[in-house]
Amino acid sequence: MLRLTNDFLEEVVEKQKTDTRLMKLKALIEQGKKVDIEVDGNGVTRCRGRVCVPNVPELKRMILEEGH
Repeated sequence: MLRLTNDFLEEVVEKQKTDTRLMKLKALIEQGKKVDIEVDGNGVTRCRGRVCVPNVPELKRMILEEGH
């Protein structure tokens, strides 16, 4: 399992704010709809406890490089 550093996690949170798919899911949460997505106390969007990685190619590449 890959552990995220605080700096990297902050970058993920900032990118999550611009991801349209995640924004739609957050809107459903605010409307009281039941979805698998939750926002933790630090503002990190998670799905079943795992960090949702926004659709940003350079961010995904960084994660894959760190994992290998």
